Amino acid sequence: MAIVLKPPSALPTSKTVPAIFLAGSIEMGSAIDWQAEIAQELAADDLLLLNPRRDAWDSSWAQTINNPLFRGQVEWELDGLALADLIIIYFAPQTQSPISLLELGLFASSGKLLVCCPEGFWRKGNVDIVCARYQIPQAASLEALIAACKRLAKD
Repeated sequence: MAIVLKPPSALPTSKTVPAIFLAGSIEMGSAIDWQAEIAQELAADDLLLLNPRRDAWDSSWAQTINNPLFRGQVEWELDGLALADLIIIYFAPQTQSPISLLELGLFASSGKLLVCCPEGFWRKGNVDIVCARYQIPQAASLEALIAACKRLAKD
């Protein structure tokens, strides 16, 4: 049975099942809640899903290091990315997703990325080149990304 953790929930200090971090487009109002779709599809698998899409996000938060709520969100994401066995990144075509691009760069050489960057994403060429350079596998669609996650969950 999959366990889904979202900030500000505490992350485990150790894990007994594989952990997947759901990185990618979140932009409220622009990106579909693809993380919920993945969680639903993987609900029967023994996994830990780390979903950074905070239920109580407040867009009025000052995005500074001095704001403890914002800093806590960013640190939760960084800790979750480090904890994960697999990081999937979905770049929704109608978004810009600058933080997802940052995460792609931070973990490009980690060997634990799986990327989905459909046609229409404003920097698809950049994403494709980074993926080619670092031999990061890509899924052609959200459905293919879900299928790849299901295969990995079975291994």
